[in-house]
Amino acid sequence: MNLFGYSINLLTLFALVLAIGIVVDDAIVVSEAVFTKIEEGQKNARLASISAMNEISGAIISTTLVMAAVFVPVTFIKGPAGVFYEQFGVTLIIAIVISSINALTLSPALCALILRPKNKKPKSILSGFYKAFNTSYNYLRDKYMTSLQFLMRKKWITFGIVVFSILGAYWVDANISKGFVPTEDRGVIFMNLELPIGASLDRTVRATDEVYQKIKDIPGVRNASITSGRNFFSGSGSSYAQGFIILDPWSERTSEEKSVDNLVKQLKQKTSDIYDANIIFFTPSSVPGYGSADGFEVQLVDRAYGDLKDLDRAAKEFVELLNQDPRIGFASNSFNTGFPQLELEIDVPKAKLSGIPIDEIIGALQAYVGGFYVADFNKFGKQFRVFAQAYPEDRNSIEQLNSIFVKTASGEMAPITEFIELNRVYGPQTIKRFNLYNAVAINGSSAPNMSSGDAIEAVREAAKQLPNNFDIDFSGITREEITVAGQAVIVFLLIVLFAYFFLAAQYESYLLPFAVILSLPIGVAGAYLVTYASGLQNNIYFQIALVMLVGLLAKNAILIVEYGIQRRRQGYSIARSSLDAARMRLRPILMTSLAFVLGLLPLVFAQGVGAKGNQSIGTGAAGGLLIGTLVGVLVIPILFSVFQHLQEKISGKPSITKPTE
Repeated sequence: MNLFGYSINLLTLFALVLAIGIVVDDAIVVSEAVFTKIEEGQKNARLASISAMNEISGAIISTTLVMAAVFVPVTFIKGPAGVFYEQFGVTLIIAIVISSINALTLSPALCALILRPKNKKPKSILSGFYKAFNTSYNYLRDKYMTSLQFLMRKKWITFGIVVFSILGAYWVDANISKGFVPTEDRGVIFMNLELPIGASLDRTVRATDEVYQKIKDIPGVRNASITSGRNFFSGSGSSYAQGFIILDPWSERTSEEKSVDNLVKQLKQKTSDIYDANIIFFTPSSVPGYGSADGFEVQLVDRAYGDLKDLDRAAKEFVELLNQDPRIGFASNSFNTGFPQLELEIDVPKAKLSGIPIDEIIGALQAYVGGFYVADFNKFGKQFRVFAQAYPEDRNSIEQLNSIFVKTASGEMAPITEFIELNRVYGPQTIKRFNLYNAVAINGSSAPNMSSGDAIEAVREAAKQLPNNFDIDFSGITREEITVAGQAVIVFLLIVLFAYFFLAAQYESYLLPFAVILSLPIGVAGAYLVTYASGLQNNIYFQIALVMLVGLLAKNAILIVEYGIQRRRQGYSIARSSLDAARMRLRPILMTSLAFVLGLLPLVFAQGVGAKGNQSIGTGAAGGLLIGTLVGVLVIPILFSVFQHLQEKISGKPSITKPTE
């Protein structure tokens, strides 16, 4: 990771946790193959290791290439989504390659040194457990083989399972909540406060003091810092305030009442009686740099370059529609054309007649009213900046502008009010443009138990009611979420395509790889089903889990297919080769898959920082691998027999490399 410039973060830690299971997988396959040879009567562990490696070396190389191949396409994705995929993918590719090297070199050597043929030994405390376990496994294997023989006669059931899995995954994908990254409990809640337009800073300070007194004693709130004069959505202004509410450590907030969602509800309830203030509590963005709020960001644009008051009216109506939708937690509009302002009109002809440059009039107003940087000076070893500005009491009314003078061409001083006129008007504090159009930024968040994908759909539905000259365009993290949603299907298809090409090259067949490829939808459907049942979202972490799942499920299929090809080349029938491959590879498949699933359990039940991301990737991968393995061991041998039969219809029977025993 250091070589590629990656840091230790949640993404690379995810990859390292999962890499542990992947690295162990190859070692388990080698150890189990050598142990099987010893069980079959091989007296020399060294010869057993050599014999086992002759059988499984091809499978290990195939699984390594396929697992590395599934992560190759994702490393080329650009943007924020590409950062997620790339760091995760590259870390796993490196771990997978190192694992295969270990499995092909160190693991068989260790097996030759450590494993020994069974000898009669005195019974130990665990002997009874070992005997019961082996008896149970043998019984399970016999039932498994009986089921396979039935499926061999009813091959249509296998293809029915595959079709049902594809349709099931499609249905769940259409109904599951979608998002970019899950909302995480980061131990802080943000507050955005707005008073009526034109409210003084003193009034805003009094409002923030009242808010602080109401929220400071809420269980789960540790402290709060509230500042006046600006907020998250509108920028600077005397009627604005923002706050950072620090929560207790996660270890002290284990109950549901102290969860971040419930604390947001309590904060809203406590401050609901402050009628003259519009107060919004929300969690920070999960991806720093993409807005302040962990929600959606949409731009309402005026395609006709119309009046700003029409834009203001449309924005208010649009926000009102959003807030009425049960899928929206809140929607906020920072644009308003009702701010009291003073419009400065300069009598240019009169100023020119008096020989006063226009920039001199503006400069005088800037210096006396707005303040003007003059110079720096050093004193006591420190540097100080000098600003020129009139005292507050000398610039708090229009009449006091009579005290400001400018020099005419004749050298006389004339009051500046001779050349200017101030008119009271109302207008927006700031005007924003998006893609060259006048625009209003609308920020919001999804309601509890709703995803950002649900909120985006609500925004699109509300946008259909806008006047013809107005339209919406998503920005910030919402734009990335929509982009990623479009890329996910393409990325997944590329991953399957890469895996197919590697397998086609490995088996020198365009048909046989389908025995592996068609087993993947079962695990993918399982991942979708478990994630949907757990109430989690289809987000970028879940999509990363699907990418990894393709490699893991393909690995199980390759172990069976590779051994089936070997048995077929030894002269056995297709049915016998399929059944032998299933029987011999059942134990290593179950061992590696269950070990990986158990390794994912800490992610499934994670708490604290990054818990939602952990749960998304852990639940999807564990559920998909478990279902894909349990159903896949029944499906893969049948698929192999079907496509091996089709392949031989085209290329003929393979040449026998070893006589039948």
